[in-house]
Amino acid sequence: MGNRRTYRSTALAAAGALLAALALGGCGLVSGSPMTDEVRPGKDAGYEGQPLKGAQLTVTSKEFTEQIVLGQIMGLALKAAGATVVDKTNIQGSIGAREAVTSGTADGSYEYTGTSWITYLGNTEPIPDERKQWEAVEAADKKKNLVWLPYSELNNTYALALKPSDQKKYGVSTLSDLAGLLKRDPDAVTLCVENEFATRNDGLPGMVKKYGLKIPSGNIKRMSAGVIYTQVKKGGSCTFGEVYTTDGRIQAMGLKTLADDKHFFPNYNAAPQMYAPTMKKYPAIADVLAPITKALNNKTAQRLNGKVDVDGEDPHEVAKDWLVQEGFIKEGTG
Repeated sequence: MGNRRTYRSTALAAAGALLAALALGGCGLVSGSPMTDEVRPGKDAGYEGQPLKGAQLTVTSKEFTEQIVLGQIMGLALKAAGATVVDKTNIQGSIGAREAVTSGTADGSYEYTGTSWITYLGNTEPIPDERKQWEAVEAADKKKNLVWLPYSELNNTYALALKPSDQKKYGVSTLSDLAGLLKRDPDAVTLCVENEFATRNDGLPGMVKKYGLKIPSGNIKRMSAGVIYTQVKKGGSCTFGEVYTTDGRIQAMGLKTLADDKHFFPNYNAAPQMYAPTMKKYPAIADVLAPITKALNNKTAQRLNGKVDVDGEDPHEVAKDWLVQEGFIKEGTG
């Protein structure tokens, strides 16, 4: 999915420990910092004791906000379960993060089912059913030395957003409603999109075809993602705008999204993508991550992303605070 403002974790390692975290992987020389937090399992951790005690594990992520937060969540959860964890989050580009796990440079990350299916595995047609999409990715990626753990409700896909007053004014809550509005009043629909979305088959061209949207060409404007959110909130030049469903600005700006009632957009459910030999050696990782993944959804992601992108908080602290609040970890040693 699209890039967002990125932040590096401020968790600092002990002097000299950084050198021990250097590793050579498929994405080049990548440095990491050991997580030094003192954390232990919380009341809702879903397991007893510290099943990963003695394990040395590395977590990674791509470079945008949501990915960094998810990487911090995974790392803190594994550390609470007893592992020594190296933080290699914030790798530039999807391919680099993927190769870190497939090569064993990293032991795991949160990845999106649609990204693996389309970007990594080279398929052109997404699978509309979330579970079937995950099952297809899980089966195909076994050949890549990867294990996919169960997916979350967090689905970072595309959507069109508008401000509440416009939603009430035009009576639209789905993309099919938008098609109806275009037939009644085409001038009411002004759409702002990113350049990439405007040309992708799983973006504007495909959406227009799927829903029969006849948008006047002069009513479509291209701009950067950040500008789209502010313009939609202001109204006028952008009645509707392309957004990502888990972006924190949706909640922060009080925007509404149109339901994809014909299930056109690919599913991008987040799930742990783990290095197969690591899972064979430490199968308890599945139990550690299961309740956490189950708790992730779009509203949670919007809130956590907003704390970073809107409020300027550090993603490591945002991840830790959420894990503590949800009862998955506790701070302290005993």
